[in-house]
Amino acid sequence: MSVNSFGRLFRFTTWGESHGPALGAVVDGCPPGLAISEADLQPFLDARRPGQSKFTTQRQEPDAVKILSGVFEGKTTGTPISLMIENVDQRSKDYSEVALAYRPGHADYAYDAKYGFRDYRGGGRSSARETAARVAAGGVARLVIPEVTILAYVTEIGGDAIDRANFDPAEIANNPFFCPDAEAAKRWEKLVDDARLAGSSLGAVVECVAEGVPAGWGAPLYGKLDADLASGMMSINAVKGIEIGDGFAAARLTGEQNADPMRPGNGGPRFLANHAGGIAGGISTGQPVVLRVAFKPTSSILTPVETITREGEASEIRTKGRHDPCVGIRGAPVVEAMMALVLADHKLLHRGQVGA
Repeated sequence: MSVNSFGRLFRFTTWGESHGPALGAVVDGCPPGLAISEADLQPFLDARRPGQSKFTTQRQEPDAVKILSGVFEGKTTGTPISLMIENVDQRSKDYSEVALAYRPGHADYAYDAKYGFRDYRGGGRSSARETAARVAAGGVARLVIPEVTILAYVTEIGGDAIDRANFDPAEIANNPFFCPDAEAAKRWEKLVDDARLAGSSLGAVVECVAEGVPAGWGAPLYGKLDADLASGMMSINAVKGIEIGDGFAAARLTGEQNADPMRPGNGGPRFLANHAGGIAGGISTGQPVVLRVAFKPTSSILTPVETITREGEASEIRTKGRHDPCVGIRGAPVVEAMMALVLADHKLLHRGQVGA
């Protein structure tokens, strides 16, 4: 069984490889009658697009999305929406050494062990290039949840975190790091550039907040909103961890510290804290949904690393080509997309069960 689809009622399937002619997504279950155009989706792809600064891969891809089906006269029809993004700047020759030996930290060996075959050109399906299709699908999902505002930003690179006292949402679009702290962004310029020049890479933490999620989305136990968010975020290439609300920090609190006290409010409770990250018992509380995602350092690096060949012989590899010195930088638009995709699915699931 090959699992390339995600979601229940709002479901998407991605297809394509890093160095194939194109990649894309098929979105199924989108309600009919929603106004949509390629121009509605393109800004999200532009935010993720490579080659926009020296701090990301220099692969030059326009990432222009084309809508092939499921739309008529500018409205969704309720049938599958097919989205395509052409690959125009592949350099498969850069991966000649990867064809002979496995990149430690990458999925090369794991794919070969599973399938007995692998696409070594940029990693095929294991490449972060696949996330362009998710971002396109996420643009469709946002149309289903207009009441929700989603914002993701980088809070840490290479162990250097932002100062929350300097948090300014307006700064996120003012630097190449999706960073809300102008001082941290200045520090990260040298940090990431030094890693790039050394042929190495750095990890990052992306935080995402969804505001406007009403109380009631999600379900107990096996349909938990937070479980599906965790699954969706962990499915992103290079992600190795996720926290919702206080996450692991909650384990270091007492019960009274971790509680989210409530007082009477207009039309519902007024919460005095949000340690739970807007989700309790798998169901949204009406507070902002807050999560953090950890991206590992890029595995494709110029620094030589010990490895083995496909025949099991000792070897050493350095990955040539154009790679992100910190793949988490461009992870912010991808995390936003997965948040939108999960929330759109849960909105439709909620409506299907309770009729509202």
